Amino acid sequence: MIEDHEEENMLNICSYVDEKLQEYRHQLIKQPESTVMVLAALSITEELFELRQQLSELEKNDTLMMKRMNSKIERLLEDIRG
Repeated sequence: MIEDHEEENMLNICSYVDEKLQEYRHQLIKQPESTVMVLAALSITEELFELRQQLSELEKNDTLMMKRMNSKIERLLEDIRG
């Protein structure tokens, strides 16, 4: 059985893919449908890879920030303990 949120998510994905296809259809009027579909798929994939890269960089920054904060907290605790 499909959950309501899964169905809604799938409809959103379908809508997004359709928007990309329409965008490329308007830009590439004389190209075969298969070319339009491949280019739309590559565009979506490029967006995915860029977002994954951004997420990875944010996670690295978060990890670095947490290490710095932990270090400062440890120093503060050492100062408090004397």
